[in-house]
Amino acid sequence: MQTFHLPDLGEGLTEAVLVRWAVAVGDEIVLDQVIAEVETAKSIVDLPTPYAGTVLALHGEEGGTILTGAPVIEVGDGSAAPDTPAAAPHAAEHEAYRAEEQAGSGNVLIGYGTGAGPAKGRRRRAGTAVRQAAPANATPSSATPEAARLRSDRPVAVRSPIVRRLARELGIDPATVAPSGTDGTVTRADVLRAAENTASQASEPVAPLGAEPSQLTVISSERFSPLRKAVSATLSRSRSEIPEATVWVDVDVTRLWELRPDMAAPGERAPSVTALFARYALLALEQYPLLASRIVGGGTELALFDGVHLGVAVDTERGLMVPVIPRADTLSLAAIDGALRELAATARDGKMPPERLRDSTFTVNNYGGFGVDGSAAIINYPNVAILGIGRILERPWVVEGAIVPRRIAQLSLVFDHRVCDGGYAAGFLRAVVDLLEHPLTAYPRV
Repeated sequence: MQTFHLPDLGEGLTEAVLVRWAVAVGDEIVLDQVIAEVETAKSIVDLPTPYAGTVLALHGEEGGTILTGAPVIEVGDGSAAPDTPAAAPHAAEHEAYRAEEQAGSGNVLIGYGTGAGPAKGRRRRAGTAVRQAAPANATPSSATPEAARLRSDRPVAVRSPIVRRLARELGIDPATVAPSGTDGTVTRADVLRAAENTASQASEPVAPLGAEPSQLTVISSERFSPLRKAVSATLSRSRSEIPEATVWVDVDVTRLWELRPDMAAPGERAPSVTALFARYALLALEQYPLLASRIVGGGTELALFDGVHLGVAVDTERGLMVPVIPRADTLSLAAIDGALRELAATARDGKMPPERLRDSTFTVNNYGGFGVDGSAAIINYPNVAILGIGRILERPWVVEGAIVPRRIAQLSLVFDHRVCDGGYAAGFLRAVVDLLEHPLTAYPRV
């Protein structure tokens, strides 16, 4: 029997959500056959098997989380019948493991996986007593005073960094968790049990006091998806590390709006509004390259690049994604428009590979598509600036002393104040406005 463990799916990702199984127990599978579809913080990917044979066991349920290094599927190669003496010990071991897994005892340290051969006991120095494992349904509240005393007298044993990370994400102090590992180790199941107890206590109705409004009761809770966790971490880091400032301006894009239908080749679609704004922003970055740079050296140096990797915010059913167009500064308007359409379709299908979601140096966000005029955007860390585009509306505008209807949009630029001052940022935004309001002046370069 061979066990396939979840590999690192890219950039050190620690877990994946099982979207669906593509095989069932008893199926015959071949090498590289897709056995499941999993969702990571980056995209939804097919998971191929490195083994061929008969599916003996599937680990995990659809919608559940599988940690990197944890078993995914067990495959038999048919070399030994299940009832042969050689296979009996292994089958017994397998059944014990499955029972333990279903009970949630957590005696197998998540993140380390199981070996291909028979399990071996942990080596201990002579004279070291073996602590009795806690029952699978043990909770901190049901622990005995003696167990509590032992826990208070020892350091917290959390060997797996994945378990430590899980505890940190759930807001659980490992020192308050009753361990169930055979040698006093706090396991993943222990942390999850403690989190459930905390949630159940928090959801108990609270009696109203005097004239105060009654408390609301939690009716459900939903864990963040891998993508939402990644977005949360990036945005939190941006807010905590970047001293950002914002400048904004209204721009008259009437002339660009009128020219746009004629910019398409015969039989082709006109370039999108996002492509037009992005192309003119890239031209302005040639004059203001600091806004496409990156802070390095622990915040003491500024790295400037010989081009721009353009990130484009895309809203998907899974959440916000920022796919990247490499060396966008070298592309024509038509090439940028084609790349944007392809990126948007791939991102919304959930098939965006991780390598296309990194290394951006400047970001464009067209939130006007949501019907809003402006937004205080958050910089896509580690970028130092993001350009926001509001919706284009027909508004009364004063032109040469007369009030006339014009197509107006609001642009906003959020920038890292460590990189430049307001005058530099305003100069960039003004350069973009000049290009948009007089699009033919730069048309040979577009």
